[in-house]
Amino acid sequence: MKILLVDDEIELTDPLSRVLTREGYEVDVADNGATGDEFASQGNYDLLILDWMLPGKTGLSICQKLRSEGRATPVLFLTAKDTLDDRVQGLDAGADDYLVKPFELRELLARVRALLRRPSMLETGGIVPGSCNRLRVADLELDFDNQLAYRRGRTIDLSEKECQLLEYLMRYTGQLLTHEQIHQYLWSEGEKPSSNVLAAQIRLLRRKIEAAGDLPLIHTVYGKGYRLGEGS
Repeated sequence: MKILLVDDEIELTDPLSRVLTREGYEVDVADNGATGDEFASQGNYDLLILDWMLPGKTGLSICQKLRSEGRATPVLFLTAKDTLDDRVQGLDAGADDYLVKPFELRELLARVRALLRRPSMLETGGIVPGSCNRLRVADLELDFDNQLAYRRGRTIDLSEKECQLLEYLMRYTGQLLTHEQIHQYLWSEGEKPSSNVLAAQIRLLRRKIEAAGDLPLIHTVYGKGYRLGEGS
């Protein structure tokens, strides 16, 4: 497996590239956005790990260019930009995952393994070709820009939070997302929703996207979180 690591912090890239190499990956490193973009365009990589703020060209721009070309190489943002708006913008640009610095090495390696296990979303129908802001799982399609979902001929209006929640679940189809992960994605550190708010959001979302006769897609993993997919 071949990984491209693009970050201008040498004190991070040197030890991280060594760790990834010890894990059995082939690693190329770029310390600026222009070089990273060139490597990404020319290299046949299985995963890109991008910092957001880079000299020359941002990681966001690299990701957007990659997706505009129809390329589905998994992208993990590794960045100090930690607000909800930042995470949403990064995922909207086509990133597959988002990890905030400082980070735990074990978590990074786990996310790398998870992304490399996943088939290309373009190959499996996850991202609708031609748009980074449309997702499809089974017969459910999400238009993130317009806060609309479509299923079996129905147009489903979504609230902002419902749209964000569904987008997060669909981007990680088949994976267990814990209560903590979803809370961190949907609410900023300054917001403190009560413990039953997430469960209420899930109930409301289910009512909208799982009408009578529809295959259930949102599955509860009791005591842990939720998983979206056709299987239970």
